[in-house]
Amino acid sequence: MAILGIRQRRRLTIVLAVTFAAYLLFRSGRQCHEYDTVLDVDTAEAVKHISDIKLQLTKREKDLGIREAKLLRIEKQLRRTYPGEAKSVMQEIEADIPTIYMITPTHTRMVQKAELTRISNTLLHVPRLHWIVIEDSESRTPLVKNFLAHSGLSYTHLNVLTPKMYKLGEKDPNWLKPRGVLQRNLGLKWLRDSLNTETHRGVVYFADDDNTYDLRLFDEMRYTKKVSVWPVGLVGGLRYESPQVTNGKVTGWLAYWNQERPFQMDMAGFAINLKLILENPNAKFDLKAKRGHQESVLLKSLVEMDELEPKADNCSKILVWHTRTEPAKLKYEEALKRTGKQLNYDIEV
Repeated sequence: MAILGIRQRRRLTIVLAVTFAAYLLFRSGRQCHEYDTVLDVDTAEAVKHISDIKLQLTKREKDLGIREAKLLRIEKQLRRTYPGEAKSVMQEIEADIPTIYMITPTHTRMVQKAELTRISNTLLHVPRLHWIVIEDSESRTPLVKNFLAHSGLSYTHLNVLTPKMYKLGEKDPNWLKPRGVLQRNLGLKWLRDSLNTETHRGVVYFADDDNTYDLRLFDEMRYTKKVSVWPVGLVGGLRYESPQVTNGKVTGWLAYWNQERPFQMDMAGFAINLKLILENPNAKFDLKAKRGHQESVLLKSLVEMDELEPKADNCSKILVWHTRTEPAKLKYEEALKRTGKQLNYDIEV
């Protein structure tokens, strides 16, 4: 309750301050219209009030940030030390906020466990989150199974193998073929098979295992009405790609690559209300979609552009980055063997 209360109070403080400031300006404007002689006095009074409120908010934000950081550290320690008890307590505390259902495709590679470790350490700080991890494999691997069992997170572990004709070759560029399509679709199927609109509320987010996420992103998406959107850093050959926002509405796209896409966004740049997913059973990704159109294939069956909800301060802040870990270079393993030494290949990396 403490963590949620802090965030709610922070939002409430900001809303009240903005409302009060707007009222002062409005009152000032009316008085200026009716009494020209007090224009300077009332304007100065409004500016002073706004300045005072801003200073108070800055101090309050700093204080709340310190307290929230302490609470998050305590929560993380509880999750690790007493996973069973912590899970029960956190479920009770978080019962009144929507759940984030995060769908993450993953595949076997040398850096897989490192990637999953990094992202899970982020997710441990996010209340009311259920992680749906889908392996691109014939069966669920022991590595991912054991990793999730010790992660301290609420999760579902699935698997589906991508047909060989749709898989990238060893030297193929990442963009040549669609990745994670069947895995994301299986995640959507699990949601539709397991949840219903009467007893479950939340938001669905597609999160790759190699991206980098700011914790504030999860607060931004949690109360999505239909589809919320925001910029993604380090993607599309640019510093960032972003929806263009005018008067609080998405009116276009700040992107260069493949501008014929109806929704010129990266997979990490939007979240969908769970109800919308459950009420549209045919909404899914398509292995045969044009290159770069996976996001658009899903979104065009759910929403129109003018219904999109811009987040991250009207798409002016970067809260997620399309990072990639460099493939592991293991060129000296054979050379090491020739020296008479050998690694223990039973050690899980």
